Amino acid sequence: MNGFALNRGQVGTGFRHRLAAAIRTAGPSENGALTIFALILFVLMTMMGGLAVDLMKYEQTRTALQNTLDRSTLAAASLTQGLDPETVVRDYFDAAGMSGSLTNVVVTEGINFRNVQADASADTRPSFLHMLGITELDAPGTATAEQRIGNVEIVLVLDVSGSMGGDKLANLKTAATEFIDTLLGDDTEDRFSVAIVPYNAQVNLGATLRSKYNAVHLNNRTDLNCLELPSSVYNTAGVSRTLALPMVAYADVVSSTDTSNNSYVDETSTSSSKGATMDTNDLHCKTTAANVVRLPSNNVATLKSQINALVAGGNTSITLGMKWGLSLIEPGARDMFDSLIDQGAIAESFRGRPYDWTDDEAMKVIVVMTDGEHVAHDKVNDAYKTGTAPIWRSTGDGNYSMYYAAHSGSSDYWVPHKGSWYSAPWNSGSGVTQLDWREVWQRQRLTWVAYQLYGRGQVGSTNRSTAYSNAMTQFRSQYESVSTMNANLQKSCTLAKDNGVIVYGIAFEAETNGQTQISKCASSAAHYFDAEGLEIQSAFRTIASNISQLRLTQ
Repeated sequence: MNGFALNRGQVGTGFRHRLAAAIRTAGPSENGALTIFALILFVLMTMMGGLAVDLMKYEQTRTALQNTLDRSTLAAASLTQGLDPETVVRDYFDAAGMSGSLTNVVVTEGINFRNVQADASADTRPSFLHMLGITELDAPGTATAEQRIGNVEIVLVLDVSGSMGGDKLANLKTAATEFIDTLLGDDTEDRFSVAIVPYNAQVNLGATLRSKYNAVHLNNRTDLNCLELPSSVYNTAGVSRTLALPMVAYADVVSSTDTSNNSYVDETSTSSSKGATMDTNDLHCKTTAANVVRLPSNNVATLKSQINALVAGGNTSITLGMKWGLSLIEPGARDMFDSLIDQGAIAESFRGRPYDWTDDEAMKVIVVMTDGEHVAHDKVNDAYKTGTAPIWRSTGDGNYSMYYAAHSGSSDYWVPHKGSWYSAPWNSGSGVTQLDWREVWQRQRLTWVAYQLYGRGQVGSTNRSTAYSNAMTQFRSQYESVSTMNANLQKSCTLAKDNGVIVYGIAFEAETNGQTQISKCASSAAHYFDAEGLEIQSAFRTIASNISQLRLTQ
């Protein structure tokens, strides 16, 4: 046991001596290698960290440089700013404290565009990359901004109802004519077309445009070309040119007449208290020459002349104005436009319009304004627009008779100026003519005919009143209720927006419902203007500026 223990101790002591000797022999070279390796790792880590710092500084400088380039070129390219474009760019760089970084500014401009290109380079002054032999690290930047007026189809849907009279109409004219100057003044490439749709209770298409539709119950007047649209047309953007559309009758369906007693009112009477002759001021379809649809044009003088000639009068039907406005920029009207171009009604340069909804090179815009809200109005029923009437007129004294088959006895002709029944139409000695309904309405208001020819021939005030009411029900009915007008307006607005049309709405000192309908119709809150007085000019200026789209090209 003791021998064995001694041997273990001797072995252990010898191993320790040999290990110590080995370390003393190898220590200097291997420790140095480890130190050098550690130093190399430190240098590499320092360089990597420094590289990250320099690259971060580079990216920050490059981002600031590019932002300044973008902002400055966008501002300089704006066609509405009157400063020298290069000066604008340099001012932006001065304000950013980077004036020394701007290396180049190139401005190219023409009648309908301005292109501004700017290049810049900033030294980021690297702190660590010099260890790799990189003494400079410049952050380059370039930007090009362009404002170019492309192909634009614009329709101005303008309220010319009675409440637009006076200062309102004057302010609208100022704003709209300036709008025309701004957009079309330098348009030498025929990129813009502007159509005008004045509206009140109706929209007068003008004889040329109306002839392209399937009008029925013609009123035989060249100056009165309004059509009555069924609710079904509001389900599509256009207006069918094969669907039978009744013309609005040339008739006074508004004015009252004296129904208080059984006396005769002479046909030549113009007294408002008696009410005999038709009042042309109360026509729903106005015959004013300027208050007709202006087909697409870029003739500044022509457009401004029509705007300045607009006349206020009548009720308000925003829905009809919007509907006809939309129909003038929907692609389905292209063949009709081609036909109108062949006739010389639209300029040859506009052939191919209206553009497709999806045409990336085209913009479609509707500006719809009102100062009121929807007002329901009456119309002459189709059965009484045309055709032979049971009414005769003496070619001598001009007095009337009416045949009434239900009257008892052989005297079936009521002669109102005599207050009696006759066996034949009244003839003053020079002949008598049976009238067409169109001939009746162009002389007398509906209420006069209903009372003098239908009502007064009945015995007793109750019978006269009933006969008068029955006649009025036969003659006229409500065209659309206000709720229907509101709903149909929004259908047109939705169709327009769904097809990419930009809709601007202007409520010009409008009634509450008018404001609601126009704001809902606009493309967004930013496209809606609630204007008073001269503010309408600012609204049109903003719209003109927005239409000329500004965009970065790089």
